[in-house]
Amino acid sequence: MQLQQLSYVLAVAEERHFTRAAATLHLAQPSLSRQIRLLERELGVLLFNRGPGQGLVTLTAEGEALLPFIRRVLADVEATSDEARALAGMTRGRLSIGATPSLITRVLAPALVGFHASHPGIELLVVEAGSRQLVHQLASGEVDLALVVLPINDPGVATRPLFDDPLVLAVAPDHPLAGRARVKVSDLNELPLVMFREGYDLRAVTLAACRDAGVEPRLVSQGGEMDGVLAFVAAGLGAAVVPAIAMPAQSTLVAIPFTRPGLSRTVALAHRHDRPLPRPAQALSDLLVALGDGDLSGPSVGNGLPGGERT
Repeated sequence: MQLQQLSYVLAVAEERHFTRAAATLHLAQPSLSRQIRLLERELGVLLFNRGPGQGLVTLTAEGEALLPFIRRVLADVEATSDEARALAGMTRGRLSIGATPSLITRVLAPALVGFHASHPGIELLVVEAGSRQLVHQLASGEVDLALVVLPINDPGVATRPLFDDPLVLAVAPDHPLAGRARVKVSDLNELPLVMFREGYDLRAVTLAACRDAGVEPRLVSQGGEMDGVLAFVAAGLGAAVVPAIAMPAQSTLVAIPFTRPGLSRTVALAHRHDRPLPRPAQALSDLLVALGDGDLSGPSVGNGLPGGERT
């Protein structure tokens, strides 16, 4: 059974005449009659009572019974086509985008504002998680596109670096290091640190840098999320190594850069390697790449740094 044959049946049923239906369909009448006979043979029922000359026809009882189903199938196909055209034009649809917590506010939020202004019919689903979890969600299809921190060691995930995000030491204004223009990784030795939870990219980066420098920080708190860690730092519990981009715009916290070459992380876009991006995801990807080319990390790096210095 072919959809085209169903459209032929509907045309003949509406015209009640093979010749007029063929003209409407821009089809030769013998070809129309042949296609309907083939369909009747496949279904095992007669759909039309044919008069002399194959002209004027009426629906059989079986044809009358099947006609509503034929209309419904053709209507569903047309609705599917309309929906596909809408998605192609991005007037409707859904986009699932993931990001690490520190990238949600300063990177993803401005991009989504711009995307929504251009494509208000696309529903946006934001998933906040660490890079490792986001990679799993990309692989399972739960997320279309994700902002992650490199490296990503998964052959099924393709990445595109966006920008390097410097890390700084966040301290309270009355912290002993608050007056320093820069700090060394060695300054973290025995320094009370507020540490992120397991699975957080920043935790791994900080502890790896300390191991490489042969220092041992003193972890006074573990398991926090970004907001909690910054709140603990502001309360004087300890210092924290955080992305410069995550420092609040209006804050009394002091962000001290590390001496060159400093500490940094590379932020990248990630998506499944084995399939093309859906059109909405590609549009958002292009927007994020454009923002990254404009030095997305730039405005926030100097925020709160002594003398506006950048790492």
